[in-house]
Amino acid sequence: MPLYEHVFLARQDISAQQVESLLQGFRSVLEERGGSVGKSEYWGLKSLTYRIKKNRKAHFALMNIDAPHEAVSELERQMRLSTDIIRFLTVRVDEHDAGPSPMMRRADRDERDGRGDRGYRGVRDRGDRVVGDRYRGDRRG
Repeated sequence: MPLYEHVFLARQDISAQQVESLLQGFRSVLEERGGSVGKSEYWGLKSLTYRIKKNRKAHFALMNIDAPHEAVSELERQMRLSTDIIRFLTVRVDEHDAGPSPMMRRADRDERDGRGDRGYRGVRDRGDRVVGDRYRGDRRG
């Protein structure tokens, strides 16, 4: 059977438990039609780059799917009907990664560094010295 990676975004005003129940419901849709979900990850509530259907944040989730095309088509149909799903993307892949996804690895790295979700605004040059703010274009020494 073909392998797929499926990512979906759920509305910001539902809880993480409701997202987990959505994952279980979509898993049952696939299993009823002869497919299986190898791995599912909840990536958390993240800010969106731009508004989607009046939402500034969304719950992100990933599913590694091993299912026939008809099962994936039904899954996508169910997601289009759901009012909790903002966007989804299904990509066919040659093989699934055994370890955690890059989003989960990045979250672990940020927690270890102590940076969390904060970004760095300055431009670094000559070692650790900050020489400017790339957003305003002024030079600071």
